[in-house]
Amino acid sequence: MLSILSPAKTLDFDSPSPVSGATKPALIKDAAEIVEVLKELTPPRLAQLMSVSAKLADLNYQRYQDWEAPHPKLGSKAALFAFQGDVYRGLKASAWTKSQVAYAQDHLRILSGLYGILRPLDQILPYRLEMGTSLKTSRGKDLYAFWGTLVANQLQQQIEASQSKILLNLASQEYFKVVDRKTLQCRVVSPAFKEYKNGDYKVISIFAKLARGEMAAWVIKHKVKTLKKLTRFSEDGYRYDADRSTDEVPVFVRGGH
Repeated sequence: MLSILSPAKTLDFDSPSPVSGATKPALIKDAAEIVEVLKELTPPRLAQLMSVSAKLADLNYQRYQDWEAPHPKLGSKAALFAFQGDVYRGLKASAWTKSQVAYAQDHLRILSGLYGILRPLDQILPYRLEMGTSLKTSRGKDLYAFWGTLVANQLQQQIEASQSKILLNLASQEYFKVVDRKTLQCRVVSPAFKEYKNGDYKVISIFAKLARGEMAAWVIKHKVKTLKKLTRFSEDGYRYDADRSTDEVPVFVRGGH
C-alpha cells in the first residue's frame, strides 16, 4: 500500500531532523523551472497570486530569490519533518523509529505545488505554493497543467517498485487533482473521517486532517497492505462504518452509536 498526503503551510526549519539521511526530490529540475517564474514576480504580485498578506509575500519573495538547486545542506530539511500543521500533528513522525522512517521512504509520498511529489527524506527549502495556485508557466495556465502526468508517473513507478496494489489517498481534493488517474494501474482508496454531531455524522475539517495523519502513521507502523486490514484502524476513537462505506471510500466514524 502506497499512501499520499498533502503538504502543510506551516513549516519547521529550526529544529533538527530526528533521523539522518537525505535524498533529492525526483522532480527538482521541474521545481527549478517554477522558481524561475516566481523569481520574476514582485512581492505585491505574489500577495495577489497567493492571497497572502504583504508580510508573507515579502517572506516568500526572499525565499524564492535565495532558492537554489541542488539544495545546500544548510537551510534545507527532510520533507517529513519540515511540514507541520494538522495532518503532521496526527502523523507524529518525530516519534518514529529509524525502521519506520525507512519503510515510509518506500510507502509514503507527499504531494507539493512546488516539488510535485516528495519522499519523506527528500530535502526541501522553505516555500509556500499551494497546488491550486493559478501560476502561469510555459506549460499552461496553472500548476495542474505544469505537472501534467509527471506526478502520476512517479506514483506509478513507486507502486510498481513497492508492489503495492492500493494507493491510499489521504491528500486533500486540491492536491489529489494533480494525480492523473488514467496513469495509475492500481486501486485508489480515499478514506473519509466523520464526527457525530447534531444527530448525524459529518466531516469536520480539522479532525479529518488529524485523522489522515493518524491513519498514515498507523499504516506505516503496521505495514498495512490490504483494505481488510485498513478497516481495523481504530486510532483516537474512530471505527470503520461498513454501512456508510463504499469500495472507493471507506468511512471511519467517531462518536454516536
